Amino acid sequence: MEKFFKLSERNTTVSKELIGGITTFLAMAYILAVNPNILSGAGMSWGAVFTATALSAAIATLVMAFCANLPVALAPGLGLNAFFTYTVVLGMGCSFQLALTAVLLEGVLFIILSLCGIREAIIKSIPEGLKKAVAVGIGLFIAIIGLANAGIVSTETGTLIGFVNFTMANKTAIVAVIGLILTIVLYTLKIPGAILIGIIITTIIGIPFGVTTIPEDFKPFSAPSAPHFFAFDFKGIVCTSAGKFSFAVLGQFIVIFITFLFTDLFDTIGTLLGVAEQGNLKDENGEVSNVKGALLADAIGTAVGACLGTSTVTSFVESSSGVAAGARTGLASVTTAVLFLLSLFLSPLFFLIPSAATAPALIFVGYLMMKSVVDIKFDDPTEGIPAFITIMTMPFSYSIAKGIQWGIISYVIAKCAGKKAKEIPVVTWILAVIFVADIIFEACK
Repeated sequence: MEKFFKLSERNTTVSKELIGGITTFLAMAYILAVNPNILSGAGMSWGAVFTATALSAAIATLVMAFCANLPVALAPGLGLNAFFTYTVVLGMGCSFQLALTAVLLEGVLFIILSLCGIREAIIKSIPEGLKKAVAVGIGLFIAIIGLANAGIVSTETGTLIGFVNFTMANKTAIVAVIGLILTIVLYTLKIPGAILIGIIITTIIGIPFGVTTIPEDFKPFSAPSAPHFFAFDFKGIVCTSAGKFSFAVLGQFIVIFITFLFTDLFDTIGTLLGVAEQGNLKDENGEVSNVKGALLADAIGTAVGACLGTSTVTSFVESSSGVAAGARTGLASVTTAVLFLLSLFLSPLFFLIPSAATAPALIFVGYLMMKSVVDIKFDDPTEGIPAFITIMTMPFSYSIAKGIQWGIISYVIAKCAGKKAKEIPVVTWILAVIFVADIIFEACK
C-alpha cells in the first residue's frame, strides 16, 4: 500500500486514510436513501435503484482510487437525479429508459473526451484565482447543505433564509449544533479522526432526542434487490411512441443530453478543484494530480451507473470531509468503496445515522475550505470580482456548475474592461461563449 498509494510522499498513514474514507462515506451515505426516493418517482423500483446506487458508487470510486490515487468518492449526483425524474420523465413525458439512454451516451462521450485530454484542458484553462474561488465557494455551498439538512436554517423564518429558534420543536437542529460544538472541540484539541468521532457521538446523542430512531423490528442485514440492468430505449431517441421518426423527438433528446453533459462536466471539475485545493493534491505545475484518471473515473462511473439503472454518477463534494479528516490518497477511496459494497447488505445499520450527525461535518468542512480565500488577489478587480461572483453564486444558486459558469463569464468581462484581454486563455474564451449561449437558450425556452 505504501508503494502503490504513495502514503509517505503525501504525508499520510494507513489509519488516516481509513478514517478519511469512513468519514467521506458517512458524509455522503444519505445518497443511498435520497437517490432511490427521487428516481422511484420516475417509475423505477426503489430497491433496484438502491442497489444501482451502491454498486455504481463503489465501482466509480474504485476506479478513482486506482486510476487517479485521489481521496475523491463518486455516486449518483443530486440535482442531476432530480432533473432525471422531475424534468425529463415527469415534465417532458419521457420514459425512464430513454433518460437512462441519455445518461449512458453522456458517459460514453465523457470517456472519449477524458482519454483525449479535452476535459483536462478545460480544467487547466480555468485561471488560478478562480480555482481558489471554486474551493471557497464549494466550502460555503456544503456548509449551507449541512445547515439545511440539519434544519438549522429555513425559509420559514420570516426572512429569505434564516436561523430557526432552537426549541424542542427543532430537535434536529439542536442535536446538529451540539455535534458541531463537539467537532470544533475535538478538532481544536487535535484529536485524530475528530470529524468521524463527531459523527458517531452525535448519532448516539440523537437517540434520547428522538432524532436517531431505532425501529422495533430493526435488523442490521438485508438482501439487495436486482437493479434495472441495461434498461435502455435507443429507438426513443428519434422515434415517437408510435415508432415514427420525429425531428421534435430528436431535438428534445438533444436538450436532455446536453443538460446532463454540461451539468456533470462542471460539477465534477468544481469538486476536483476544491478537494485538490483543500488537500494540496497538486502536481509540480500546480494542477490537480492525476486529473486525467480522475475524469476517467467520473466518465466510467456514469456509463456503468446507466447500465445498472441510475442517473449520472459524479464526484461528491462531501469528499472534502474525508480530506479534512486526513485522507490524501486513493486508499481512502478504496475504504469508501468497500463501505458502499457493504451497504448493500447493511443498509438498515447505515440508515440509523441521521442528517443531524453528518451536518456538523459538512458545516465544519466549510471552515476548512475557506482557507484558500487569502490567496485570492482581491486588490485587483479583474481577479477579485470574478472570484467573488464564483464564491457567491455556488451557495445561492445551490450549484457548483453555475458558480463556475458565472465566474468564467465575469472573468472575461472584468479582464476586457481592465484592458487585460491578452491574459485570457483561448479555452476560457470558448467556455465563456458557450456559457452565454446556454444562458440565452435557457431564457428563450
